[in-house]
Amino acid sequence: MKTGLEVFLEREYRKYKGAILGLITNPSGVDRRLRSTIDLIYGHPELDLKLLFGPEHGVRGNWQAGVKVADTLDENTGLLVKSLYGSSKHLSPEMINGLDVIIYDLQDVGARYYTIIYTLAYALEGVKEAGKKMIVLDRPNPISPLDVAGNVIKDDYNSFVGGYRLPIVHGMTVGELAYYFNREFEIGAELEVVKMEGWDHGQWYEETGLPWVYPSPNMPTVETAILYPGTCLFEGTNLSEGRGTTKPFEIIGAPWISAGQWAKELNSRGLPGVVFRPVYFSPTFSKYQGEQLEGVQVHIMNRKEIDPVRIGITMLASAFKNFPESAWIDYDGEYFIDKLAGDDYLREGINQGYGYSEISKQWKEELTRFKKIREEYLLY
Repeated sequence: MKTGLEVFLEREYRKYKGAILGLITNPSGVDRRLRSTIDLIYGHPELDLKLLFGPEHGVRGNWQAGVKVADTLDENTGLLVKSLYGSSKHLSPEMINGLDVIIYDLQDVGARYYTIIYTLAYALEGVKEAGKKMIVLDRPNPISPLDVAGNVIKDDYNSFVGGYRLPIVHGMTVGELAYYFNREFEIGAELEVVKMEGWDHGQWYEETGLPWVYPSPNMPTVETAILYPGTCLFEGTNLSEGRGTTKPFEIIGAPWISAGQWAKELNSRGLPGVVFRPVYFSPTFSKYQGEQLEGVQVHIMNRKEIDPVRIGITMLASAFKNFPESAWIDYDGEYFIDKLAGDDYLREGINQGYGYSEISKQWKEELTRFKKIREEYLLY
């Protein structure tokens, strides 16, 4: 198969000879030989790349989650890098003054919370306002074989970790999302998606033959991405989601957890495709840095059976039921879990002792509506 980048460099680039280009990318923007999109476009004799834009973690991936990124110079090319994760997350018309085309080449992970898809949406808005054009170089959704799952986010809870009426597992590529954002929300930017060749929605990332380059510091493997739609919800709690370990979003724990008790209780649920193993760990950064924690590691035994949203919510409900020290993180009166969950129903439901089956009942109709809309934008 070929990524959008490879198709672009093979033939589509010819349409942009003489155009002044800007590029939104990060270390996941590479070809199958692991050559950087930045270097390939900057070094191309018939393309004129003048400006770089860095999403969360920076254009070279050297910043941790949530750290504001400043404008800087790219040391490899000497190009100015303007931050899209600093004082503003929007691509303003002033930022792209003098450019003709903005190219977007970032690897998504298929979950609603991942900020790079909102960088894409905000960039489309800026491109429209400035009267420019955007090219999206499409890449595989690494967890595409998973069923579309989770609630559809409510408009009142839109943020940079969730918006645009997406469910938790949206089942779309960045190119498909670009068309969805642009048309469904009436952005109306001039947009071209350079499609992949030889890929379909039934493929796991490893089946593409492409090397995995982690798109953010805490997304080291495809297995991490598979579990992330569920276990990312622990970011909204006082439990560690495994940041600061070698298995972020696969290891969950806290100082008050009993590893053996929790693993036994979770395994008794018989969740398809996974087994829970008791673990003992000490994060090197993030929550509980340097402290000794107990918890579980989620081991994927069968990808075909897995439902990460069910796993994550089951784990949350179990933690709050069995370990009363578990709590929601409150930022100045706002619960971060509500932004991740897309409304307050998940938090309120778990507070009332509800499990996954009770919580997920509300999703059926809205998820069915989204799936019908989604069909209009699928390219593969």
